[in-house]
Amino acid sequence: MRDMGLVKNDEPVERLFTQGMVIRNGAKMSKSKGNVVSPDEMIARYGADATRAYSLFAAPPDRDLDWQEDGVAGVSRFLGRVFRFVNRYAERAQSTRSAAKTSSPTSQALIRKLHKTIRKVTEDFSGRWHFNTSIAGIMELVNALTAAEPAINKGEVSDADLAIILRNLVLLLAPFAPYLGFELWEKIGAEESLLRAPWPEYDEALAREEEIEIPVQINGKLRAVIKVAAGADEDTLRDAALADEKIKAAIAGKTIVKIIIVPGKLVNIVVK
Repeated sequence: MRDMGLVKNDEPVERLFTQGMVIRNGAKMSKSKGNVVSPDEMIARYGADATRAYSLFAAPPDRDLDWQEDGVAGVSRFLGRVFRFVNRYAERAQSTRSAAKTSSPTSQALIRKLHKTIRKVTEDFSGRWHFNTSIAGIMELVNALTAAEPAINKGEVSDADLAIILRNLVLLLAPFAPYLGFELWEKIGAEESLLRAPWPEYDEALAREEEIEIPVQINGKLRAVIKVAAGADEDTLRDAALADEKIKAAIAGKTIVKIIIVPGKLVNIVVK
């Protein structure tokens, strides 16, 4: 794997350091305190992609970044995992241009995970700008892919599915690790420029969560979290909340005044 960008001016990283948003050992970095870590040093040691991705991953934009060098090293190892995974299956992905055939359970699970990840990152880009959760979502996808390698190696995942998975994985990763993105784009044999490739789209049905967690409050205080099928109606939410052991114990001997339900979001039981 060749070095992903020993550059001297990674502008987003420079901006993080110069705006005083970075904390180290409990204090904000400043030249007067002598606790500044040069981004050039981190880029030279771990590469621009790892430094950039860690800066985006370590904290959302509205919070200070607690700089940990071990964190940069961890992101560097993650990017290495991505490189090795794509490199192992790039040739198989290039061998087909046909539509995906998600016949096996493993293929179906990976394609579903892919669409959930595309949805997650797309929604983060649509206004929240919490890139830390985007990168966390991509990490979860890569974990699922590497865990499925025994099945992939047995041929339980079609080459067509691999082509779709690898292409979209690279597209999702590229905004956070552009140097690695460009290298992997070439490896999978993509014909168009990465810069001109359209952003991946997700299938709503595939991206939908099968189960969701719903917080249950009593008089506005969180008492339990229940798992229900996505899209569960109010009656189902009410029954599940009242059946929860923690809720039953908390309302024992009390009178339920009303139950406020926000479908897909919240159940609040008002008692006296």
